[in-house]
Order: sequence, then structure tokens, then C-alpha cells
Amino acid sequence: MDQLASRLLLYGDLGQDSILMKLAKLFQDWKGNNCPRQTLVRGIYDQVKALLDLATDYGFDENLWQNYLTFLLMTNENSFSLITERVGELDGSVNHFAKNDFKVFRALFHYDFGPIERDLGIDCFSTLCRYKSIYKHERRYNKNVSEKVRDLSRRLAAARDEEEFFTLVTGHYRQYGVGLIGLNKAFRIKSGPDGVSLIPIYNTDKVMLSDLIGYEDQKAQLRGNTEAFLAGRSANNALLYGDAGTGKSSSVKALINEYYDQGLRMIEIYKHQFQDLSAVIAMVKNRNYRFIIFIDDLSFEENEVEYKFLKAVIEGGVETKPDNVLLYATSNRRNLIRETWKDRGDMEHENDVHRSDTLEEKLSLSARFGTRIHYSIPNHNQFKDMVLSLAHRAGVEATDQEILAEANKWELRHGGISGRTAQQFINYMSGAHGG
Repeated sequence: MDQLASRLLLYGDLGQDSILMKLAKLFQDWKGNNCPRQTLVRGIYDQVKALLDLATDYGFDENLWQNYLTFLLMTNENSFSLITERVGELDGSVNHFAKNDFKVFRALFHYDFGPIERDLGIDCFSTLCRYKSIYKHERRYNKNVSEKVRDLSRRLAAARDEEEFFTLVTGHYRQYGVGLIGLNKAFRIKSGPDGVSLIPIYNTDKVMLSDLIGYEDQKAQLRGNTEAFLAGRSANNALLYGDAGTGKSSSVKALINEYYDQGLRMIEIYKHQFQDLSAVIAMVKNRNYRFIIFIDDLSFEENEVEYKFLKAVIEGGVETKPDNVLLYATSNRRNLIRETWKDRGDMEHENDVHRSDTLEEKLSLSARFGTRIHYSIPNHNQFKDMVLSLAHRAGVEATDQEILAEANKWELRHGGISGRTAQQFINYMSGAHGG
């Protein structure tokens, strides 16, 4: 194994802390009799445990060793994988080096662990290669990533030679990209001493736009702007504003489920992280994806000044925002920033509010969202339609009259009518009446 790993070129930067490289070093010590047997066994068990931990996180199954190697190929961001993601089919000498690496990986896929297992009296590798995982609810692992890894792993295991191996791996890069950005739909950001990093959100909401009852005009506007963005045409930053519980956030979250296969990714950011926005944009601007930076429930109080930084990032800084990034925000306030009568104290002309410097500064933030979509509370007929549609979809065992009678009592006790109130009522009815 150590001889194989040492021949990797493009994929040779896996790091000495990777499971593969640590196992390669242990196998080298075993062949050279450089280490006590109990130390070798302990070292191997440590790496097997690390592999099992990774398999648990991603829901790997069947052949964990091949799943792990596939995961390495899918997530290693090197010059070859990144160029393949951006350009697609490559025609050059780099393919020669890539195929040599894939020949190594194919040999690792079918590595014979029998000699070291017999010599050390262990069977861990045989078990890993014929593994049967315990059932896990999909909320406990990243099902989307797991399915992609296991599917490609099976196809790579059946590849006849490095040419077919090359075709399969590059095909994955072209379709999904490389790295965690290629595998995952949504991310949050984390700041630390080493800078800003993207952390995958494993269990994203499965909502689709069709699941949201009503608001057809709003959804059409959102679709149109997003599809123009994905097609490389001009598109605007979008602000979804209006009453609480009307589906603004769910509409945005639905987009990554609708358009993930077309290269859409989402990065969720909070108000206290606006100082990291420039770093986040710099990380993704050269990737072959379209990114929506999502700011949920955006608003500012009178004494908060973070909006000034956001204004500069959206539009007005020295560096233009890249074409593959848009900002989508939701807010209960159309103008995002709380206005007070005090703001009108510097008016230059009587009754001319918008000549106020303070107001102009505050209003200019919402103006930088070129698409503004209003979500209002439904009327009583629309609320009834929502309740019945959700009840039928959930399989609530009650008549329409019974459902509407209970819904009327529910909304009186729970703060009025909205899409959120309708969904909460159906959750209650599903528990009480089945569904």
C-alpha cells in the first residue's frame, strides 16, 4: 500500500494525517519489521475506527474501504479536479498524470489485505469490505452525499481499467463538481484563527415550491429571477418582505431543492457575520456553481450599523460582486431598518422626507435589492384553502367541515391566520387524528 500511495501525483496532497497515508506508513513499518506487532495492530485499529467514524457521518455501507477512497476522489480539490469542474472535458498532458493516479486508486480499490491480516491475526479489513451498516434515520447523516458516494463507489469498483475509471471520475466532476461544495446543497460559515470556512448543512429542509400553498405570483417572480441567474443572464439580489409566517424563508430554502442539480448552492449567513462576507465571496467566486447568500429575517435597529457594511458588499465596493453570487434576504420590514421620527430632524425642505440624509442612507439598503417580493397574510378563503390542501396532503382523517371548524378555533387561539399557523394546525391534527 505504501508503494501505491507514494506514486500519487495530482492526488498526492492528501496530507499525512489522512487515513490512507497513515495506513500506508503502518504497512511500510509492517513490511520492514520496524515496529512491534502490538503497536502495528493498535495503529491499524485507530485508522479503522477513524474510517468507521467517517462511515457513520456519511452513511457508508457495503465496502467502506472503497467508499472512503471514492470520498477522497470526490472531495480532493487539486489543479486537475478544479479545472475539470470549471472547463469540463480536458485535452492535454494533465490527463496522462490523472490516469496514472487513477490506476493507483483502482489498485487500492482492489487491494489484498489478506497477507497483513493473517500475519497480525486481525480481520478488520475483511469486515470493512463486507460491511452491513445499522439503519439510521436520514436526519442523522447526509443522505444526499451518502447516495452519491456509494453509487460512484460501485461503478468505480466495476471499472475495467484506468480509462473507464478516468471517465467515471471526470464525469462526476463535470456534473457535480469537486469538494464539499459539489456534494452539499447548503452551508453556514465559521470564523476562526485560520480564517473563514464553509460548514455543510447536512439536513436541509426538503420543502419544494409546490409545497407552499398560494403565493403563485411571488413564487413565479422568485423562479424567474433564479432561473435567469442559473442561465447566466442578468438577475437581481432579492428581498422577500412581508408578514411573519407567510412562507418567505421556505420559498428561498425550496430553491436549493429545485435547482441543486443545475449547480445552485446556498450559504446561510447571520447579521453578526457580515464582516466575513467579502471573504466568503472570495472563496466561491471562481467556482463553477451559482451561490445564493441567504440572510434570513434581516432587519436593523436604530443603533445598529452593520447595514453599512452590507451595503458596500452588495454594491458600492471597489471590487464588483462576481456573476455567480446573489444575495437573497427575508424581512418583516420592507425598508429593513427601523425608522424613527428623529430621522426626519435633518430635513432640508419641509415635507420633503426623502431629502433627509439619515433616511436616504437607511432606505438605500433595501434599494440595492433589485427584486422585491411582497408576502402578505392570506385572507380567510385563502387560509381555508391552505388548511384543506395541507390536511389532504397529510392524510388527516376528518371531514372538511370538521377540519375547518377546528382550524377556526386554532387560529383564534394562536395569533391569527398565516401559512405558518395553517401548518402548525395540521401538525396538531395529524397527531390527534392520524396522518
